[in-house]
Amino acid sequence: RLGSPKYPVGAIAIVQRDDGAVMLVRHSYWKRWGTPGGLAKRHERPEVAVVRETREEVNLDIELIGEPAVVVEPVPHRVDVVYFARPAAGASLADVRPSSPEIERIEWFPLDVLPVLQPETVTALRALAALGHLDLSATRLAG
Repeated sequence: RLGSPKYPVGAIAIVQRDDGAVMLVRHSYWKRWGTPGGLAKRHERPEVAVVRETREEVNLDIELIGEPAVVVEPVPHRVDVVYFARPAAGASLADVRPSSPEIERIEWFPLDVLPVLQPETVTALRALAALGHLDLSATRLAG
């Protein structure tokens, strides 16, 4: 076990509204757009971590839809569990706001008009599209 590589587990949410727009966030430490999410705490299940992180970062409760995609990143030694999500029933989109010092801005983007994205976000979108959760046929992914 001592010689085995250690991979932290990240939990990422791709949140889509009913009109098809996806939520992207501007982190204080990145210039490109990303997604809500973060590292799971010790012994925390990824599906719990992604709901917690989204609530903490953008003040939104989410409902996870379907099976997640799993992305293994050999460099920087991380496993990301990527969830497709929608705002939870009864959640107010008017209350969505940066609620963590890590988040500077939140915006909703149609899939065919995405800004320049963090590389992890491009990978996450492609992974969910491969599972059939998203249609990226009209999307130009810049990252």
